Amino acid sequence: MCELNAILVKGDERKTVMESVTKMVVEGDSILLYGLLGEKETVEGSIKEVDFSKGETIILGK
Repeated sequence: MCELNAILVKGDERKTVMESVTKMVVEGDSILLYGLLGEKETVEGSIKEVDFSKGETIILGK
């Protein structure tokens, strides 16, 4: 299985908001993140990059 770490970027700040993300759903300006163990997190922003080789997705925060 391929999981990603979701990283929120605001200015110069980078913060991991969820590890082992298995699903991302974009709804308007929100991104719903679903984790491997069933956890859920909503992040305001837009997806800048998904890099499977690094195992991360970069979300630009609002």
